[in-house]
Amino acid sequence: MKKILIINGHPDKESYNFAMAEAYKNGALASGAEVKQINIRELDFNPNLQFGYRMRTELEPDLLDSQEKLKWADHMVWLYPIWWGSVPALMKGFLDRVLLPGFAFEKRENSLWWDKLLGGKTARIICTMDQPAWYYKWFNGSPSHTAMKKLTLNFIGINKVRITSIGPIRLSKEKYRTDWLKKIEKLGRQNK
Repeated sequence: MKKILIINGHPDKESYNFAMAEAYKNGALASGAEVKQINIRELDFNPNLQFGYRMRTELEPDLLDSQEKLKWADHMVWLYPIWWGSVPALMKGFLDRVLLPGFAFEKRENSLWWDKLLGGKTARIICTMDQPAWYYKWFNGSPSHTAMKKLTLNFIGINKVRITSIGPIRLSKEKYRTDWLKKIEKLGRQNK
Protein backbone atom coordinates (compact mmCIF):
# COMPACT_ATOMS: atom_id res chain seq x y z
CA MET A 1 0.00 0.00 0.00
CA LYS A 2 1.42 3.37 -1.04
CA LYS A 3 1.91 5.98 1.70
CA ILE A 4 0.96 9.43 0.41
CA LEU A 5 1.48 12.73 2.18
CA ILE A 6 -0.44 15.79 0.97
CA ILE A 7 1.17 19.11 1.97
CA ASN A 8 -1.07 22.13 1.40
CA GLY A 9 0.76 25.44 1.41
CA HIS A 10 -2.18 27.78 0.87
CA PRO A 11 -2.91 29.97 3.93
CA ASP A 12 -6.66 30.29 3.14
CA LYS A 13 -8.80 27.27 4.02
CA GLU A 14 -11.51 28.51 1.61
CA SER A 15 -9.10 28.42 -1.34
CA TYR A 16 -9.29 26.27 -4.45
CA ASN A 17 -6.07 24.62 -3.24
CA PHE A 18 -8.02 23.04 -0.37
CA ALA A 19 -10.58 21.67 -2.85
CA MET A 20 -7.70 20.24 -4.91
CA ALA A 21 -6.17 18.62 -1.83
CA GLU A 22 -9.50 17.02 -1.02
CA ALA A 23 -9.90 15.77 -4.61
CA TYR A 24 -6.44 14.20 -4.59
CA LYS A 25 -7.06 12.66 -1.18
CA ASN A 26 -10.39 11.14 -2.29
CA GLY A 27 -8.75 9.59 -5.33
CA ALA A 28 -5.81 8.23 -3.34
CA LEU A 29 -8.06 6.72 -0.67
CA ALA A 30 -10.23 5.13 -3.38
CA SER A 31 -7.10 3.44 -4.74
CA GLY A 32 -6.34 1.90 -1.34
CA ALA A 33 -3.44 4.20 -0.51
CA GLU A 34 -2.76 5.33 3.03
CA VAL A 35 -3.00 9.13 3.20
CA LYS A 36 -1.78 11.70 5.70
CA GLN A 37 -2.04 15.45 5.34
CA ILE A 38 -0.27 18.61 6.45
CA ASN A 39 -2.14 21.89 6.16
CA ILE A 40 0.63 24.35 6.85
CA ARG A 41 -1.84 27.07 7.86
CA GLU A 42 -2.96 24.92 10.81
CA LEU A 43 0.51 24.40 12.26
CA ASP A 44 1.73 26.29 15.29
CA PHE A 45 5.31 27.35 14.51
CA ASN A 46 7.57 30.33 13.95
CA PRO A 47 8.33 30.43 10.20
CA ASN A 48 11.54 32.41 10.74
CA LEU A 49 14.79 30.42 10.63
CA GLN A 50 16.17 33.09 12.93
CA PHE A 51 19.82 31.99 13.13
CA GLY A 52 20.10 30.20 9.80
CA TYR A 53 22.12 27.04 10.34
CA ARG A 54 24.60 28.77 12.68
CA MET A 55 22.58 27.95 15.78
CA ARG A 56 19.82 25.40 16.25
CA THR A 57 16.28 26.59 17.02
CA GLU A 58 14.21 23.94 18.77
CA LEU A 59 11.44 22.58 16.59
CA GLU A 60 7.85 23.03 17.71
CA PRO A 61 5.76 19.83 18.13
CA ASP A 62 3.90 20.47 14.85
CA LEU A 63 7.19 20.63 12.95
CA LEU A 64 8.49 17.45 14.61
CA ASP A 65 5.23 15.75 13.57
CA SER A 66 5.67 17.10 10.04
CA GLN A 67 9.17 15.65 9.86
CA GLU A 68 7.81 12.24 10.90
CA LYS A 69 5.18 12.44 8.16
CA LEU A 70 7.80 13.43 5.56
CA LYS A 71 9.93 10.43 6.56
CA TRP A 72 6.88 8.14 6.50
CA ALA A 73 5.72 9.06 2.99
CA ASP A 74 6.54 7.20 -0.22
CA HIS A 75 4.96 9.96 -2.29
CA MET A 76 4.46 13.65 -1.47
CA VAL A 77 1.94 15.98 -3.06
CA TRP A 78 2.78 19.67 -2.63
CA LEU A 79 -0.13 22.05 -3.34
CA TYR A 80 0.27 25.81 -3.32
CA PRO A 81 -0.50 29.01 -5.20
CA ILE A 82 2.29 30.79 -7.01
CA TRP A 83 2.61 34.27 -5.55
CA TRP A 84 5.27 36.67 -6.83
CA GLY A 85 6.89 33.76 -8.70
CA SER A 86 7.32 31.69 -5.55
CA VAL A 87 5.52 29.82 -2.77
CA PRO A 88 3.50 31.65 -0.08
CA ALA A 89 5.57 33.08 2.78
CA LEU A 90 4.22 30.63 5.37
CA MET A 91 5.13 27.66 3.16
CA LYS A 92 8.62 29.06 2.63
CA GLY A 93 9.00 29.35 6.40
CA PHE A 94 7.83 25.74 6.74
CA LEU A 95 10.46 24.58 4.25
CA ASP A 96 13.17 26.59 6.02
CA ARG A 97 12.29 25.21 9.44
CA VAL A 98 11.57 21.56 8.54
CA LEU A 99 14.11 20.62 5.85
CA LEU A 100 17.10 20.93 8.15
CA PRO A 101 20.63 19.51 8.06
CA GLY A 102 20.63 16.13 9.75
CA PHE A 103 17.03 15.53 8.70
CA ALA A 104 16.71 16.31 4.98
CA PHE A 105 20.37 16.61 4.00
CA GLU A 106 23.83 16.55 5.52
CA LYS A 107 26.76 18.60 4.28
CA ARG A 108 30.00 16.65 3.95
CA GLU A 109 32.99 17.84 5.93
CA ASN A 110 35.52 19.83 3.87
CA SER A 111 33.40 19.39 0.74
CA LEU A 112 30.94 21.32 -1.41
CA TRP A 113 28.81 18.14 -1.65
CA TRP A 114 26.08 16.85 0.60
CA ASP A 115 24.16 13.67 1.36
CA LYS A 116 20.49 13.61 0.40
CA LEU A 117 18.61 12.07 3.31
CA LEU A 118 15.06 11.82 1.91
CA GLY A 119 15.82 9.77 -1.19
CA GLY A 120 13.70 6.95 -2.57
CA LYS A 121 10.53 9.03 -2.58
CA THR A 122 8.50 10.61 -5.38
CA ALA A 123 6.61 13.89 -5.50
CA ARG A 124 3.95 15.79 -7.40
CA ILE A 125 3.71 19.58 -7.33
CA ILE A 126 0.24 20.99 -8.02
CA CYS A 127 0.24 24.76 -8.21
CA THR A 128 -2.23 27.42 -9.16
CA MET A 129 -1.53 30.79 -10.72
CA ASP A 130 -3.28 33.79 -12.24
CA GLN A 131 -1.61 33.44 -15.62
CA PRO A 132 -1.68 30.67 -18.22
CA ALA A 133 0.74 27.86 -17.38
CA TRP A 134 2.39 28.21 -20.81
CA TYR A 135 3.05 31.92 -20.16
CA TYR A 136 4.54 31.16 -16.75
CA LYS A 137 6.86 28.61 -18.35
CA TRP A 138 7.93 30.32 -21.57
CA PHE A 139 7.91 33.98 -20.59
CA ASN A 140 8.72 33.86 -16.87
CA GLY A 141 10.92 30.77 -16.77
CA SER A 142 8.90 28.90 -14.11
CA PRO A 143 10.92 30.18 -11.12
CA SER A 144 8.88 28.43 -8.42
CA HIS A 145 9.06 25.14 -10.33
CA THR A 146 12.84 25.39 -10.42
CA ALA A 147 13.00 26.35 -6.74
CA MET A 148 10.72 23.55 -5.54
CA LYS A 149 11.78 20.77 -7.90
CA LYS A 150 15.50 21.29 -8.36
CA LEU A 151 16.64 23.47 -5.47
CA THR A 152 14.46 21.90 -2.77
CA LEU A 153 13.12 18.42 -3.55
CA ASN A 154 16.01 17.21 -5.73
CA PHE A 155 18.43 18.72 -3.19
CA ILE A 156 17.09 16.45 -0.43
CA GLY A 157 16.96 13.34 -2.63
CA ILE A 158 13.49 13.35 -4.18
CA ASN A 159 14.46 13.02 -7.82
CA LYS A 160 11.23 11.92 -9.48
CA VAL A 161 9.09 15.07 -9.31
CA ARG A 162 6.15 15.81 -11.60
CA ILE A 163 4.53 19.23 -11.90
CA THR A 164 0.92 20.16 -12.63
CA SER A 165 0.41 23.88 -13.27
CA ILE A 166 -3.13 25.25 -13.28
CA GLY A 167 -3.95 28.74 -14.47
CA PRO A 168 -5.28 31.24 -14.82
CA ILE A 169 -7.49 30.62 -11.79
CA ARG A 170 -8.69 34.14 -10.98
CA LEU A 171 -10.74 34.51 -14.17
CA SER A 172 -11.63 30.84 -14.59
CA LYS A 173 -15.16 29.50 -14.99
CA GLU A 174 -16.72 26.88 -12.74
CA LYS A 175 -16.41 24.20 -15.45
CA TYR A 176 -12.66 24.81 -15.74
CA ARG A 177 -12.22 24.35 -11.99
CA THR A 178 -14.49 21.31 -11.85
CA ASP A 179 -12.64 19.66 -14.75
CA TRP A 180 -9.33 20.21 -12.95
CA LEU A 181 -10.69 18.70 -9.73
CA LYS A 182 -11.62 15.58 -11.70
CA LYS A 183 -8.11 15.41 -13.20
CA ILE A 184 -6.55 15.81 -9.76
CA GLU A 185 -8.76 13.10 -8.29
CA LYS A 186 -7.60 10.83 -11.12
CA LEU A 187 -3.96 11.63 -10.25
CA GLY A 188 -4.80 10.59 -6.68
CA ARG A 189 -6.30 7.29 -7.86
CA GLN A 190 -3.15 6.66 -9.89
CA ASN A 191 -0.94 7.66 -6.93
CA LYS A 192 0.94 10.07 -9.19
